[in-house]
Amino acid sequence: MKCIVALFTSILALGFVSRAPSTPSTTPQWRTLTTEPYPKKRDDIVFVDAHTGFYGTGKGQLYRTEDGGQSWQLVWSKPGTFIRSLGFIDTRHGFLGNLGAGLVNITDTTPLYETKDGGVTWEAAKIGTALIPGVCSIDVLKTRSIHEGHVSERYYIHAAGRANGPAKLLRSEDGGESWALIDLSERAGMILDVKFFDPNTGFVFAATSGDLAQSNALILKTNDGGRSWRQVYRARRLNEIIWKASFANSIVGYATLQNDDPANAQQRVVKTVDGGENWSELPLVANKDAEELGVGFVSPDKGWVGTAAGSFETSDGGKSWRPSTLAPKANKIRVRAADGTPMIYAIGSEVQIYR
Repeated sequence: MKCIVALFTSILALGFVSRAPSTPSTTPQWRTLTTEPYPKKRDDIVFVDAHTGFYGTGKGQLYRTEDGGQSWQLVWSKPGTFIRSLGFIDTRHGFLGNLGAGLVNITDTTPLYETKDGGVTWEAAKIGTALIPGVCSIDVLKTRSIHEGHVSERYYIHAAGRANGPAKLLRSEDGGESWALIDLSERAGMILDVKFFDPNTGFVFAATSGDLAQSNALILKTNDGGRSWRQVYRARRLNEIIWKASFANSIVGYATLQNDDPANAQQRVVKTVDGGENWSELPLVANKDAEELGVGFVSPDKGWVGTAAGSFETSDGGKSWRPSTLAPKANKIRVRAADGTPMIYAIGSEVQIYR
């Protein structure tokens, strides 16, 4: 009897194996979406949810999708504007950062725009007399609070800029209804990126000088909502700035070191494993043409860096890097939509989704 049972079990096992699917498993990779051709890199893209997204160009063109990126429509155009950054509260309400007049043939002097109809029309944001020439990065922070038993949502918006200086930061604590200016000119020469974890804790990713030849890469941190700042990282080399940053969580983060030194081919990224209190340098690649741009991490170990010469990915927290299918000049890499939906997407020479 035992032999019969064993034989029957073996036959079942063989039958199960013979019916197993033979289709090989697919490996996730970057897929290029169909968009209007553009000769240079595009700087920012944001999906508000899994279906609705926006991206802009340096020619003042704003495109919107409502089908997850399968098709895009031009919804707004303003020649002389350079769409450097985007941030949305929901599918209707968003903000657009203009790099600002005086750089790369830009004539538009409005640094920050606001829409309340899904990007069809834009008005100058209500920044009052705050003097900021341009905006390179927008960070939208959603918080929830309880007052007299009622739960309410509150949005903190930070808009920072700009490349080549000066170093200024706009802060709104009421979803853009009013703004305050934080002048960091005495601490930095320019700001390229901004990130807040909560209303009090935040970072600016910057440089010590508006003159690139005299600049050290710089990261400043605040724990009191921008009233005071302290230096948590400063490179010793000149001709470097921090370009973009990405946090896998509140503890582990990465930032790209953009190197403009013609005598230095080594490219590096910086990493923190203690919530941004300390940063260490990691080698990326020894290639002068690989000017670093965007960075995005979906976990503490898995992430990508975009460069002008192609892109790289790591699966071990930056200990090793390999070439990626992410298109060249990826300037912004995001790992979730504005509503929190997990999505990995990027913009640069192409608009891409990782899936």
